[in-house]
Amino acid sequence: MNIIKISVVFIALLLFQISWSQSSDDVMPYLQDFKSVSANNTVTITSYEKDGSHYVYAGGFGGIDIFSLDKEGKLTPIGTQELYKQEGPARGMVAGSIKGTDFLFVANKYGNAIETFKILDNGTLEQVSLTMDTDETHLGIAITLQIVHMQKASYLFIGGLEETPGLSSFKIQPDGKLTHVQSMADDDKIYTDGIIGMYTHKIKGKTFLYTGGFQDNGVSSFRVYENGSFKNINNIGDNTTDRYLTGAYPVTGVNLGENYYVIVGHRHHKYYERNGFIKNTDFVYHGDGVSVFKINRKGALVPHFVLKDDENTKLQGQTRIEIVSVTDKEAVLAVGTRDDASIQLIKLDENGRLKPLNYLETGFSIFYGLRSHQIEDVNLLIAGSNRFDLKKVAAYKVLPKIDRGEKVLRHIVNLKYKEEASKAQIDEAVTVFENLKNEIPEIEKIEWGVNDSKEGASKGLTHTFILTFKDDHAREIYLFHEAHIALVNKIGPIIADVLVMDYWTEEK
Repeated sequence: MNIIKISVVFIALLLFQISWSQSSDDVMPYLQDFKSVSANNTVTITSYEKDGSHYVYAGGFGGIDIFSLDKEGKLTPIGTQELYKQEGPARGMVAGSIKGTDFLFVANKYGNAIETFKILDNGTLEQVSLTMDTDETHLGIAITLQIVHMQKASYLFIGGLEETPGLSSFKIQPDGKLTHVQSMADDDKIYTDGIIGMYTHKIKGKTFLYTGGFQDNGVSSFRVYENGSFKNINNIGDNTTDRYLTGAYPVTGVNLGENYYVIVGHRHHKYYERNGFIKNTDFVYHGDGVSVFKINRKGALVPHFVLKDDENTKLQGQTRIEIVSVTDKEAVLAVGTRDDASIQLIKLDENGRLKPLNYLETGFSIFYGLRSHQIEDVNLLIAGSNRFDLKKVAAYKVLPKIDRGEKVLRHIVNLKYKEEASKAQIDEAVTVFENLKNEIPEIEKIEWGVNDSKEGASKGLTHTFILTFKDDHAREIYLFHEAHIALVNKIGPIIADVLVMDYWTEEK
């Protein structure tokens, strides 16, 4: 049952696109479309533009699902690519053009390998190379990949969570094959134990790479040279007062005017059971926050600002930070959270200070999959989750927030059951639908009835369910709630047709 045909309510959103450039202080992600995917998970999301077409790659356990993407946020499945030994998950995925050929590089986490795929003209993939871990590299449990383009060559930097962690650099050959350049083992000075985030800045002709260490709770900077080699510049660790680096996770960056910034999020170790996964269990929880570092003239990290989580933000368990839009004066960022199960929008001004904007409670935790993508003047966010029951990818537009006033949302589901569906099956379906109110407290009210129209225009639809929500958050939580997904899976086989429409109205 396709329960996401929310066509009516989003028509109005298109009218607001023209006002994006007026102000970024009040923007909001709005759900556009999601599709069922064939992989067991949608752990990692990346995207790529090729010859004017736009593609989304959703990596899970055993495979990568491939979608085309349009400016309305519609995702259309076009193929699936199997991973090496059907291992995975495909945690780190990054695409880029190497000497005119488009490649997708995939970190096969438990396959202990890096897979290189050629991106074909229709967006599908063709494997061209497989690079296995060795005693001198750090590809085991690989999670994060970063392409670094130099003047004469391009390099792939790799980090992860293996028992002997570190940072590795490989030269990318024109055919996509990887040639090992350098590996640097983690030690007690640098923060490369569990690299889950990386970012590259090019400053006055020099290239700098920044990493976060999930296990050793800090960030490091490196100078990258033309031949792909690198050396450490400086390192900053967590403390119990003004730094928020325990479980350093996503890393991104932005250039505003003359200033260069690196933004680092974290999923604090308090969110993990102390069962051996967290190496150092001697930590103090001092809150959640997003850290901003300013880059000095030597490329070194300098602590600059921290946006602390509070009752008005959703920053618990940050797993991904994406740049939505950038001007000379400011940048809008999207923070995906695992523990708050939300997308939090924040703004970075030219002085390096963060300001929280709006958030959307997505209804599912964002494990690693959040990707910002722009088509023309439309800013999109593509999100996936590690939920085994969900198996979906969701697309959002970032638009000026709509003032709903005192309105509530009516969610209308009209059903037609298959002729072979028994009365007992239909009665059970109705009971399960009614019971959603007990399973999902965000539902304000449910009412239902059997069609009694005499006009003959019901298209064979027989049952109508009307759900009331107080806001966008409540609808999102409902759409992705385990109980709702279970309902869809249970009654889907006996549904012949469905029509879903939403509208906002004054509560009577």
